[in-house]
Amino acid sequence: MSQSSDLIQSAQRTIRLEVEAVKGLLPHIDADFVRACEMILASKGRVVVLGMGKSGHIGNKIAATLASTGTTAFFVHPAEASHGDMGMITRDDIILALSNSGSTNEIVTLLPLIKRQGIKLISMTGNPDSPLSKAAEINLNVHVEHEACPLNLAPTSSTTAALVMGDALAVALLEARGFTAEDFAFSHPGGALGRRLLLKVETVMHAGAELPQVQRGTLLKDALMEMTRKGLGMTAIVEADGKLAGIFTDGDLRRTLDRTIDIHHTTIDEVMTVHGKTARPDMLAAEALKIMEDHRINALVVVDKDDRPVGAFNLSDLLRAGVM
Repeated sequence: MSQSSDLIQSAQRTIRLEVEAVKGLLPHIDADFVRACEMILASKGRVVVLGMGKSGHIGNKIAATLASTGTTAFFVHPAEASHGDMGMITRDDIILALSNSGSTNEIVTLLPLIKRQGIKLISMTGNPDSPLSKAAEINLNVHVEHEACPLNLAPTSSTTAALVMGDALAVALLEARGFTAEDFAFSHPGGALGRRLLLKVETVMHAGAELPQVQRGTLLKDALMEMTRKGLGMTAIVEADGKLAGIFTDGDLRRTLDRTIDIHHTTIDEVMTVHGKTARPDMLAAEALKIMEDHRINALVVVDKDDRPVGAFNLSDLLRAGVM
């Protein structure tokens, strides 16, 4: 029990120290942070992220986050940069260099070349008085009082702070660019995320002969037969001119039966939901899912620009498509 208690206390202490480190960043979201964002937004080039060791791992993640949220970015290893990879960086680019000490030799070695080529430099360091900070046009201060490591040696709180600052930078740029969910989807076409963000309603809906629909005035028993034949748990009801008049679902049927209505003599007009919520064929399936969740409904009619039904789908269709 004693060892278990020690392990829990150690883990909790680590988390508390790293939470404090992240909170300590708030005063550093200042004019320098704004200048860094403005510099990147005005740039015609890419953001090139540099970092050694643990800072390199964090830099890799920051570059990936920037690239997936609308800011073209990639990571270059500083040691490789000294052996040819500087050729990947152009004068239009901006270098974002990470070093907690601000004096990492492999990065400091590159500073004269960066200056000679006139490449703009943003540093992210824990020491504003370091060689890297002083060489940069802008320094993002990620200073932490203590590492979570009890020896105050292993990069822990400092790398967490750098990672969070990178996220803050990426999200601020994302919002400034007006980056949308659809933009995000084109950076994430694979897997469940891509399906959620790229799939359109027209891909999952049942159309043509598969679309359940009846005319106004149809007897309820005949509307139920249409629902049974098409198997979507609903039917659209259309006006004489083909426009949507309403929708009738399994849920409506249960409520109707509670009223002891005679299905052989009642028309669908008397029990349908007038018009109801709809989707458009070019709408993202994820948007349609949100409509269904917000209004607690299991199916949607898809209408064209003239409000004429062209398709229908239900939650099972979205589930099979991997949208939910």
